[in-house]
Amino acid sequence: MKILGISALYHDAAAALVVDGVVVAAASEERFSRVKHDASIPVRAAGWVLEQAGLTIEDIDRVVHYEKPLWKFERLLVSQLLEFPRSRQAFSRTAMSWLTDKLWVKARLVKELGIAPDRLLFSDHHLSHAASAFYTSPFAEAAILTVDGVGEWATATLFRGGPDGIERLEEIRFPDSIGLVYSAFTAFLGFKVNEGEYKVMGMAAFGTPRFADQVRQVLKVQEDGSFEVERRFVSYHWSATDSFTGAMVELLGEPRDPGATFDPATEAGQHYADIAASIQLVTEEALIGLATALHARTGSENLCMAGGVALNSVANRKILEHGPFSRMWVHPAAGDAGGAVGAALWAPPEILGGARA
Repeated sequence: MKILGISALYHDAAAALVVDGVVVAAASEERFSRVKHDASIPVRAAGWVLEQAGLTIEDIDRVVHYEKPLWKFERLLVSQLLEFPRSRQAFSRTAMSWLTDKLWVKARLVKELGIAPDRLLFSDHHLSHAASAFYTSPFAEAAILTVDGVGEWATATLFRGGPDGIERLEEIRFPDSIGLVYSAFTAFLGFKVNEGEYKVMGMAAFGTPRFADQVRQVLKVQEDGSFEVERRFVSYHWSATDSFTGAMVELLGEPRDPGATFDPATEAGQHYADIAASIQLVTEEALIGLATALHARTGSENLCMAGGVALNSVANRKILEHGPFSRMWVHPAAGDAGGAVGAALWAPPEILGGARA
């Protein structure tokens, strides 16, 4: 069984080839286009992974896209209409990009990849993340935690993986999002969203989390492991350009100038390093809370993780050290590029009757 997984049209487009449950090749489109975070249909990446196995698109049994575009469009419309009229600029951008391009993913995949429509399937975003982690792990059974900015609606999802496949247990939905709050702090600290989050993680090492209580006002972790975002501090759910509000400025002071040099030896540098350390600590607390709740639901000693937040290697280490799991597997391409791998691995055991390799 030959499956081609595709992620595309948001960021980090990629293609992955899975043959009889084994990943043969995977590649990001940016490696060929030289466009960082290239979001286009990964035609070149798909051609390359097929070439590695000596196959053509005609040899492929199914092409699986990593998420459901209609569900994502629904979330954008509903959330922006609820925030109207202040969301009018974001609503206009959504209408223009989706009605002219992104909503027609199926037709574009069929045309640009040369695949027959009846061989095209759609996974969902967090399920693709979960499959990328569980089906590449060494575990026969595991708890699976996926955390990112947002998929269709979900921002964090708890799964159980076992011989019968992957079972969704619970999810937290947009606009409550660990990943989007971390990105809001990324912007506050002068870095580019969806690009500079790793810089915040690095900056945190130079600081102390003396603003943790303030950050906990933004990201509220509950005793049961769930979390909520205080809406007045963030604007990602209604703004087309900004991710935090003036309330966050009142809470933490002026945002860092993106063009400024970071020097932790200066008072200003230490201030921003301390903010970075604080959002890093609260993120770790939120993830440990989710992991603890997931362990209670599954009883497994094995944890698999994926999603963009799982790229936070410092937090992953804290989960292993302070959480309830004995073993952890994090997919190496935990972000959306790895969703292509997950989509291709999900289809055979879950819906096509194949066995896990």
